[in-house]
Amino acid sequence: MRILRNYILKECLQPFSLSISVLTSVFLLGYLPQLANKVINNGVSLSAMSQIFLYYVPILLGYTLPIACLITVILTFGHMSSENEILAMRASGIHLMRLLVPLIVVGMALCLLVFILNDRVIPNAYVAQKRILQETGSQDPSAMLEPGSFINAFDKYIVFIYRMEGDMLYGVRIYQPQPNKPTRTIIAQQGEFVHVPGKDQIMLKLIDGTSDEPDLQNPNNFYKLNFQTSFITMDLSKKKAQGQKKSKEMTLKELHQRIVSLRKMSIDPSPLVAEYQRRLAWSLSPLLFILLGFPFAAITHRRAKSANLLYALLFAAPYYIISLACQGMATQNVFNPVFLMWVPDIIALAVAIFLNWKLCLH
Repeated sequence: MRILRNYILKECLQPFSLSISVLTSVFLLGYLPQLANKVINNGVSLSAMSQIFLYYVPILLGYTLPIACLITVILTFGHMSSENEILAMRASGIHLMRLLVPLIVVGMALCLLVFILNDRVIPNAYVAQKRILQETGSQDPSAMLEPGSFINAFDKYIVFIYRMEGDMLYGVRIYQPQPNKPTRTIIAQQGEFVHVPGKDQIMLKLIDGTSDEPDLQNPNNFYKLNFQTSFITMDLSKKKAQGQKKSKEMTLKELHQRIVSLRKMSIDPSPLVAEYQRRLAWSLSPLLFILLGFPFAAITHRRAKSANLLYALLFAAPYYIISLACQGMATQNVFNPVFLMWVPDIIALAVAIFLNWKLCLH
């Protein structure tokens, strides 16, 4: 059995190396226009852009490594099936599930690797990219406004934005924590930011929203005030801004600490909870993709490699689409974010169990 195990792992090595290299290279090409824009319009040096470009490699590995596992399993066992090698193994009394054991071990090791990527490597890569941009002077205060992140780089305020297109903001939430008082909340359907020249300030024009205003008779209570247009000026502390981390730059420990901190201020931390759970759920994707790809490839016969690649993408795409859709709902607290972010894994595991059960009966 050890000879068979080594043979299977050896057969998987080449397609895995090739697929992860090709996938990462293709995804990297998608960032070239964005980087070229910074060089041309923002005056960022080519050497700085080269460093930023390289930091995208570990970031993309969180996506490409699980997909490479799926492609590897489908290509390897699809080829073995078409060459009747699997048929010969079954004729020799080797149960197909025994072929899956070494893949499960490798899959668990890759899950640990993806967990480390999501917890440490990818956040540090984002921090390194931001540091390079700050050193080149190309990052203005408006860059602190990132959708899906709680930003507390502004004096007295915590800002959250659901969506951002150019200078337009959608789903704006502004929280103003106050000592020994309830947190004041301002909610706006739309907004637009304007950088105040010569000052570390941002002026926000808020459109169609509500704000908590203190009751003059009882300052500890608020009443809701509807507005069509409102302006708010927020000071930006350079020192605080440089130390401010967005959610994608935080480790899991930092995310947990931030979640606890927001809850103490009576601020809904659902977006951060969703990000925390997403990283944990995606860490299992290599093993899930292996379990999904194995039964499908093992029962195939002669088929072109291009068709196998297409089927691999048909397995991977729904997982990430459902995951991102669940994260969007979890961010808006439509349902419990802890449960929502594990829905793709639950579905993938259920499908994998069903396919492997059918393989045992085949």
